[in-house]
Amino acid sequence: MDLLDNLRTVLLASTPIGELRLAIPLAIYGLGMPWYQALPLALVGNLLPVLVLVPGLERIARLLESFPNPAATLLRWRTERLRATQTARFQRYEAVALVTLVAIPLPFTGAWTGSLAAWVFQVPARRAIPLIALGILIAGVIVTLITVLGEQVAGLLLDQG
Repeated sequence: MDLLDNLRTVLLASTPIGELRLAIPLAIYGLGMPWYQALPLALVGNLLPVLVLVPGLERIARLLESFPNPAATLLRWRTERLRATQTARFQRYEAVALVTLVAIPLPFTGAWTGSLAAWVFQVPARRAIPLIALGILIAGVIVTLITVLGEQVAGLLLDQG
């Protein structure tokens, strides 16, 4: 068990671009880590920013809006627009919407996006964090299965070729 490889996996899973969608395949293929080691490390790494973002985004937004700047204006405009057009729909499906947004391993989904959605739609941290964590778990299992099964299918195809 290489401590540096473990740290790489956790840190990569913590990034907004990589998250566990990149960390798990990299750990398994690139670092030679077994899936049962890569999955929990990626889950932990993906959850770490959520524990900071969900309770902290409101403070960050207030700080950003405390002085005139284009980013604050854009943030305020986009947030108000999303709240005005999507709040009713989001509130109807809140738990399912938040878990699904995080769980589906596609671009522009994941824990960071789920944290932003929780802030935009004012989901309390005590409710948002467990829902996002469930989405992370589901995404981790999906990505791990695709990675492991993909490797096995590729091995079968290459053996037959």
